[in-house]
Amino acid sequence: MTINLYLLRHGETEFSKGGGFCGNTDIALTESGKQMAEQFADAYDKFPWQDIYCSPSKRAVDTALPLATRLGLELKKRDGLKEIDYGEWEGLTLEYVLEHQGAEYAKWESEPGWNSPPGGETAYEIASRAMRVISEVIETHKKGNVLVVSHKATIRIIICNLLGIELGRYRDRIDIPAASLSLLKFSEHGPMLQTLACRSHLSPALRDRPGT
Repeated sequence: MTINLYLLRHGETEFSKGGGFCGNTDIALTESGKQMAEQFADAYDKFPWQDIYCSPSKRAVDTALPLATRLGLELKKRDGLKEIDYGEWEGLTLEYVLEHQGAEYAKWESEPGWNSPPGGETAYEIASRAMRVISEVIETHKKGNVLVVSHKATIRIIICNLLGIELGRYRDRIDIPAASLSLLKFSEHGPMLQTLACRSHLSPALRDRPGT
């Protein structure tokens, strides 16, 4: 059994470009984000994909759609692939949170595995829902290439969980920029990280755009 699990972060949004807390907030891609989605499709539409799983958030769906449309594949939308819920911090800037909820931010930053933003999710809660989707992928597909389109924190947590990295360190150990692609290959020995945060499918102009 060999499953190639590709994890694609959505393209650029106003929040990924400028920073701030955007989890459950359902925002669209920027024009550059749409170009990122098209360039990913250009690079991978001849690839033998088995399936595409996707967060139902607009920015993830719109990143996956160009490829899915060309391949004639239906997106399998799964709530488990949504981004972290930032609770009271949704839509706020880091500067505002530091000024008004500095103690809460420090607590979250020190151990995001077990601590959450006020009213939000911990990394372990995200892992619980996201890994149910990954288990579904592995159980459904015994071999081949499967694409999962999701979000920055969620992809980091999935990778940490699969590789045995402490979930509380997901923000310190792995970076997943906009429209980057990571690959884990599953075999009888379990998952092996083959590629992390590749953006070679993007033009230099899009790769060089500032963002988080």
